[in-house]
Formats: sequence, structure tokens, C-alpha cells
Amino acid sequence: MKDENEVILKALVGSRAHGLADEDSDYDYRGVFVQPTETILCLGAKYKANSWFEGKEDQTMYEIGHFLYLATKCNPSILEVFKGPRIYEDNPYPPQEWNGDDFGHELKCLFPYVWNPNDAFNAFVGYSSNQRKKLLDKKDDRGPKFACAYLRTIYNLECLLATGDFRLDVNHNPKLHQQLIDIRNGEFKPGAVIDEVEERIEKCKILRDNSNHKPDLEKVNKFLLKMRRQFWNG
Repeated sequence: MKDENEVILKALVGSRAHGLADEDSDYDYRGVFVQPTETILCLGAKYKANSWFEGKEDQTMYEIGHFLYLATKCNPSILEVFKGPRIYEDNPYPPQEWNGDDFGHELKCLFPYVWNPNDAFNAFVGYSSNQRKKLLDKKDDRGPKFACAYLRTIYNLECLLATGDFRLDVNHNPKLHQQLIDIRNGEFKPGAVIDEVEERIEKCKILRDNSNHKPDLEKVNKFLLKMRRQFWNG
């Protein structure tokens, strides 16, 4: 039983999780908290869906219900939380084995059950297209950042549709890693990046159409109800 919001999962995301950071890169975190159930159900309740803090360390936290809803819609920023390196603030030496009472671990294990091929394709392509628009609009003079995100997002989609999983860090793919480092350093031609992304999107269409992966929303909802019971003081 809990009396206040409790963070059950915090993950490193952004360039430091992607293996693309330099010495000036910020630390970006996203996480999940659970709001006490009685504060959600009481008269006149105001549901807190997320919180956000920006600084040298940017942090975005999502309430568990909102987080899982967005996960089932395959929001790329949300799915990254499942895959980002976990941050253990209370214990710098996390246990090597799950002790059976780790809600963050249970949450991460839901990843196979939240996503579906059609929504994943639409969400990732939509996010990537937004990065392309920012690149072409020269938004904030941060073309390399947007070009990296444009390509990397579609690469993650391709991996997800092909294998049922993806990794945030790109170090496991030396060719892609070097390509993204070059882009980060401004050594790229927008047209060439666009052509590659469009080619990868066509591959993703085929992978989507051939995918047999099915989500399990009943399992996801069962976990959410478990959290509501666990965080109920009424």
C-alpha cells in the first residue's frame, strides 16, 4: 500500500543510450510512476499523466496507466523506455536476479505484449517523418541531431518488425554506428539520408505485412490492475 507517487522504472534514453554521445551530450531519462489509486478514484480527482523536468539532466515520467496506453499505440518514445538501460537510484549495485517484487522488471517484461506491427509501423514512420521535417526546415540549426533520429528510428522499426525486438545502442552494428557518428558530426548529405530511409521504409512495409506478431492486451491490463490494487490504501 502506497501513500504517494512511486517511480517503478527509470531508464536512460537519448544519445547516451544510443552510443552516440559526445562530451557535451545531456543525460536524458524517461520513467514510469504509479499514482495512488484512491487519488485517481476520489471525487474531483485530477489524473496526473506525466511530469517533465528539463536541465542538464532531462527527465520525463509517465503515470503507469498513461504509459501503458501509449505503449499499446507503439509510441516510439515510450517503447524506448522498455529498452533503455535501467537506472537504480536507490541501489547502485542492482541485484543480478529478480527477487519477485520488482514492478519495474515486470513492466519491462511486458514489451512483447504491448506492440503490434501495424501501429508500430505507423508510429515509427510518423515520428521519423517529423524528424525529417525538422531537418529540412533547419529547425534550431540542429540538422545533424534530426538526421540521426530520422535514420535511427527507422532502423529500430526494421529490427522490431524483423526480430520482434530492438536495441537502443547502435554499437552492435559498427557500420550504422559509424554512419550515425558521421551524421552527428555534420558529415552527411540530406538527400542521401532521405534516400536510405525511404528504402528502409519499403523494407519495413514488407516486414509488417509478413509479421505474425500479436499483442496480448489482456496480459497488459492484468498488470495495470495489479498495480492499482497494490497502490490502493482505501
